[in-house]
Amino acid sequence: MSITRAIDRQGATALPPPVTHSRLRLRHRFAIFSFFLLVAMPAYTVGWFLYTRVADQYASHLGFSVRTEESGSAIELLGGVTELSGSSSSDTDILYAYLTSQKLVRLMEQRVDLRAVWGDTDRWRDPIFTVDPAGTIEDLQAHWERMVRIEYDSGSGMIDLRILAFDPQDAQRIAAALFAACSAMINDLSIVAREDAIKYARDELDAAVVRLKEARKALTAYRNRNQMVDPTMDTAGRMGLVTTLQRQLAEALIELDLLRDSTRANDPRVVQATRRVAVIEDRIAAERQKLGLGQGNAATEAFADLVGEYEGLIVDREFAETAYTAALANYDAAQAEAQKQSRYLAAHIEPTLAEAAEYPERLKLLLIALLFAFFLWCVAVLITYSLRDRR
Repeated sequence: MSITRAIDRQGATALPPPVTHSRLRLRHRFAIFSFFLLVAMPAYTVGWFLYTRVADQYASHLGFSVRTEESGSAIELLGGVTELSGSSSSDTDILYAYLTSQKLVRLMEQRVDLRAVWGDTDRWRDPIFTVDPAGTIEDLQAHWERMVRIEYDSGSGMIDLRILAFDPQDAQRIAAALFAACSAMINDLSIVAREDAIKYARDELDAAVVRLKEARKALTAYRNRNQMVDPTMDTAGRMGLVTTLQRQLAEALIELDLLRDSTRANDPRVVQATRRVAVIEDRIAAERQKLGLGQGNAATEAFADLVGEYEGLIVDREFAETAYTAALANYDAAQAEAQKQSRYLAAHIEPTLAEAAEYPERLKLLLIALLFAFFLWCVAVLITYSLRDRR
């Protein structure tokens, strides 16, 4: 009997303490109130705003890329297959930067009136997805980045855009105006690149033209000043005259020798032949002096200088003509090479017209807001309980 009581006493002591009913304490009420304040109320507010105040938005999609056409000459085409088209990544990078620039936003405002398209008559109806008609260009550019989404694939050089508006026709109109503005910018880039490619050749050609004009002008002034077209022709004529006189002198000397052998010294024919020889020799000497072949004097030196100056002018003119011909050929080649390459904007997605409003994605935005609020509430509760446990 005592052993049974001992066992019962040991079993009674091994039983767990009785469980008491839990009570809703102050910290529990605070957690529930904070959940309602930080999660339920913000989620309800966001949902009410999205489904009652935010207007439907229609999307127009547009896709394009910058293409470069390279057309070879007939000889190159006969030699083999040449590359006819390709993408230009550098031009696409410039175009991507242009799509987010204030210059483009201002241009689109002038063409489409973005403030009227994205604005609202009631400013407080939708202060997030509409733009203030009285806002600055910086405000309009910030709203542009929200309403126009740009996707750029640097590998393929393709750009895809999604344009949102409260009316499908407005969205398509913005997309069409955007494509036209980008096409104009690419055309301007092509013109600038073409001008840069032939600028050096044009400068060289202009310098060659100026040099040729100066050479011809100097030669014309020389001819007008000296009253002769070509001193070399005059020299050739004078040399012909000297040659003729030398032939006549030889004939006269032979005739004089024959007369001396057959007649007396005082014969009138010998005297006349002697005078004829002397006259011819004097004439030859005078002509040789004019040509600079005799003894030097002022007239001889002046004529030789004239010939030398003319030859120098002729050399300058020929060199200027050769340089002009080479510069003209180089300019034509550079111009043909620049015309072989042309840039244009190729659209692989034309501006689309939406039939249903897909934006804003209300459920997605509501879930994101709810998830963010829930995480914020969890962090706040954890911080509160950790501070309580430290006491």
